Amino acid sequence: MIVRSFKEIEGTDRHVRAASGTWESKRIVLAKERVGFSLHETILYAGTETSMWYAHHIEAVVCVEGEAELTDHESGLTHTITPGTMYLLDGHERHTLRVKEDFRCLCVFNPPVTGREDHDENGVYPLLTEPDSGSGSGNPGPGPDSEEV
Repeated sequence: MIVRSFKEIEGTDRHVRAASGTWESKRIVLAKERVGFSLHETILYAGTETSMWYAHHIEAVVCVEGEAELTDHESGLTHTITPGTMYLLDGHERHTLRVKEDFRCLCVFNPPVTGREDHDENGVYPLLTEPDSGSGSGNPGPGPDSEEV
């Protein structure tokens, strides 16, 4: 079991700031935990615009504070994202967030990120992996209430 707070990872290598200066992210669960996803709290700053394309990852985002305009470059549709709204990039969609008010969100990535990623010139995170150390929590297999078929 892992218990960790966003507060305790502030200022550590899990607290990542974009080279662009448009966002910061506290990455509370990373690939090295070996649980199949990563979990982050990300803040995108008011008045900024960030274009992204997760060519190698699926991302789910839940807004918990602020407001942003999300444009899907594939469909041309624009959505207003406010607290309680989720969007899922299940088709590796190129997209842009135009932030109206500081936008705080919780993000889940699959495959998990390592914590070292930043967007390249195309808005893409590289697909980085952790070396197989033979340790880590991982999924030990079926639990006592599950059946193997």
